[in-house]
Amino acid sequence: MQYLHNIGTYFLMIVEMFRKPTKWSVMKQLILKDIDDLVIGSIGIVAFISFFVGGVVTIQTALNIDNPLIPRSLVGFATRQSVILEFAPTFISIIMAGKVGSFITSSIGTMRVTEQIDALEVMGINALNYLVFPKFIALTLYPFVISIAMFLGIMGGLAACVFGNYASMDDYITGIQQDFEPFHMAYAFIKTLLFAFVLATVPSYHGFYMKGGALEVGEASTTSFVWTSVVIILLNYILTQMLLS
Repeated sequence: MQYLHNIGTYFLMIVEMFRKPTKWSVMKQLILKDIDDLVIGSIGIVAFISFFVGGVVTIQTALNIDNPLIPRSLVGFATRQSVILEFAPTFISIIMAGKVGSFITSSIGTMRVTEQIDALEVMGINALNYLVFPKFIALTLYPFVISIAMFLGIMGGLAACVFGNYASMDDYITGIQQDFEPFHMAYAFIKTLLFAFVLATVPSYHGFYMKGGALEVGEASTTSFVWTSVVIILLNYILTQMLLS
């Protein structure tokens, strides 16, 4: 029953988030700050991970198709499919659940512990709109981060392919272009937008409704990461079943 209560409270939070909007001049500053904290601040770690994981995918693919009858262009094809369909939208989102999700939960949870949220409500401000809505809007730019992850993942694969002498650059580029399905990009960005919504709201829920002190803020951050990852993985399966089956 507690799970049902939590799910119901989560959806009520989402509805309340859109009610009684904060003054635009204030909201604009909150959105810009959250874009800087959640999106721009994440580009560095996303770029680093994407480049090297793309290289690892290429190396593992090349080693597993070490057969003269299989064209080397398959290395580029497999890397492109792995990066676009799964690695960039899903794997990066789980990493972001740890970085961005923990940041959101701890920041809102600290405001709850220090009674800043109570002060907002006493002043007649919709605390959910003030705290959660800017994060939701900021993370609508999350597909931009995933685009960078896709590009650098494929470039990392190219670098590993050339420097490791697993295939020529021409073969790799041919593989990237081979049997390209534009819908796969649409599928990846549909997943990304839904994951962005999860990244903004699930950690906010755990921070906003937490109780206790500083120790509980840390526990809420851990719980937030776990449940955000679970929701992302479940959504990934459901969307894949719906859109690609």
